Amino acid sequence: MKKPSKPLGRPRLLVVGCGDVGMRALPALVERFRVFAVTSSDARHAALRAAGAVPVVANLDDAASLQRLGRLASRVLHLAPPAGVAGSGTQDLRTRRLRAALNRPSKRNIVPEGGLRALSGLAHLAPASRRILVYASTSGVYGDCGGAVVDETRTPAPRSPRGQRRVDAERTVRTLGRPSFHGRHPRRVLTTGAARARAASVSGTKASWRRTVHARVSWRASVVRIPGIYAADRLPLARLQKGTPALVASDDVFTNHIHADDLAAILIRAMWRGRAQRVVHASDDTEWRMGEYFDRVADALGLPRPPRVSRDEARRVLEPTLLSFMSESRRLANTRLKRELGYALRYPDVAALLSTLTPLSPPEPTPSSRPSADVPPTNTAA
Repeated sequence: MKKPSKPLGRPRLLVVGCGDVGMRALPALVERFRVFAVTSSDARHAALRAAGAVPVVANLDDAASLQRLGRLASRVLHLAPPAGVAGSGTQDLRTRRLRAALNRPSKRNIVPEGGLRALSGLAHLAPASRRILVYASTSGVYGDCGGAVVDETRTPAPRSPRGQRRVDAERTVRTLGRPSFHGRHPRRVLTTGAARARAASVSGTKASWRRTVHARVSWRASVVRIPGIYAADRLPLARLQKGTPALVASDDVFTNHIHADDLAAILIRAMWRGRAQRVVHASDDTEWRMGEYFDRVADALGLPRPPRVSRDEARRVLEPTLLSFMSESRRLANTRLKRELGYALRYPDVAALLSTLTPLSPPEPTPSSRPSADVPPTNTAA
């Protein structure tokens, strides 16, 4: 029999929502995994294949298209945001559909009748059957914290529907780590072989084996909360060129940041070192207010600094979506990132990137001269 090619022998990994950050992660992922990337666009197939991934046609808004994902890979990188359309409510239906697909029963097996004492002898089996999911969430789940330093133990209190949908998504993926079973007795656990004997020895009686159930595999789910993503091609150039105002210092808010390359590496690190059902902040060491961020970017690129307005004036001249990003102030602690994940930031702060940039040539006032990425400093789209 012909030996399979090397890529086919690798463990499988599924990327859901392979945008900019996902594409940055692919070079490292394809070295260790056979990577499948979910896309609903035929136009993206060539780019995904060129990056070493296998395109999988599926749509998070169509539950039927997700059915085969549950058996496709043992590791999942979930980067897809909730639906952003008006009327989406407070539930992330996309993540709920994905959870249903990933949590489909895996196989039939025999269940012991030894009760809770018997089940205590089965804990050693959990790691072998566990699968891994990393979810890219947002620091927007905290809402406004008045500029306080926030760690991962703070209770989410989102003010916007999009933040509420993110909280729902986090809760949805974290419940993947709770094993559940089809059948009349939910306390019964999937077992085979030596586990039966162990269960019998723990219970002190001969275990009875008389029925089968469908069991769902346990997942180790990690949540990475992400602030504003930046990179050389993800700076607010169009905003600066347009002269969109920032808040005066007395009304300004603290923002948090992470370089796109660091974020890609952090998500991969969470696959290996993330703790079960644990949250970690993917944030650098920057402690700037939003206006200072815009000023520093403008200075680095040789652009005029944005005008400053009061909050009352901002309510009159700015769109509600943009204003919402200017209404929440917090500083993310990144101790878990450094200690638990053991990650050393390539870009410790935004200044590390800005120091490498050169001023732009005077821009031409045409659409073609405008950059393709105009990301607010609190945008978390991966």
